Amino acid sequence: MPNIKIFSGSSHPDLSQKIADRLGLELGKVVTKKFSNQETCVEIGESVRGEDVYIVQSGCGEINDNLMELLIMINACKIASASRVTAVIPCFPYARQDKKDKVGSRAPISAKLVANMLSVSGADHIITMDLHASQIQGFFDIPVDNLYAEPAVLKWIKENIPEWKNCIIVSPDAGGAKRVTSIADRLNVDFALIHKERKKANEVDRMVLVGDVTDRVAILVDDMADTCGTVCHAADKLISAGATKVYAILTHGIFSGPAISRINNACFEAVVVTNTIPQEEKMKHCSKIQVIDISMILAEAIRRTHNGESVSYLFSHVPL
Repeated sequence: MPNIKIFSGSSHPDLSQKIADRLGLELGKVVTKKFSNQETCVEIGESVRGEDVYIVQSGCGEINDNLMELLIMINACKIASASRVTAVIPCFPYARQDKKDKVGSRAPISAKLVANMLSVSGADHIITMDLHASQIQGFFDIPVDNLYAEPAVLKWIKENIPEWKNCIIVSPDAGGAKRVTSIADRLNVDFALIHKERKKANEVDRMVLVGDVTDRVAILVDDMADTCGTVCHAADKLISAGATKVYAILTHGIFSGPAISRINNACFEAVVVTNTIPQEEKMKHCSKIQVIDISMILAEAIRRTHNGESVSYLFSHVPL
């Protein structure tokens, strides 16, 4: 592909390499280092003048450092006369801080702040995946392509759960109901949801199951799992309500704090995540974690964007 350059931030080099391989390109030369006072320094090692530049950086690991690195890389490419700079952000940072809650009206809306920072740094276009709330697209005045892991998830379910025709898709909270009903419709199975009451962030108080899971395989689906309190609680609830097996399928496996030990102690057959966030280390400590590779979805979105083609095919198909 002429006139296209792909650079990788330091958050997820493995995914960037997979994307570049898929497109038949070399990753661009870039050196990111930290000064002794911890300031981030980025040097783009090749000309980007007049090029269509894609920078792959996920919101994981040292989130604030990686976000800053992305902003600096975008700006470095922009002032080096790149014709267009696209930020490819598989897992969007601060996506959960997307509104003021009822309790404290002094809460920040940090997702909007991140959107402003990306725009100001010079990004012309954003490609991301499974935003926590799709309205975040409206925080930007530049085009945002919010891709979905759903086609890859459907494919995984059909290939890896033999009894999928008798399964029930379950949302661990009311917010994910839309995502779950969409998957249930496409598999032509039933769905259920769990209503949870939170006393404070990252802690769940009590849960109520709406729907019948008796003698069925339950598949919990959510866009992200962080400390896994909700999803492990939900699994217990499903087993006690008569489900035969419980799987969890989550787009972004953040798995911070006690997450891994909670999964190990929970009654999951498998916890399936995509590689929007690197999972190699976590898989060493937890045999239940399985990974769906979504690099081809991002690569195809980059190819289509570069060639000026429609991206909406990817909303319902996995590229071959």
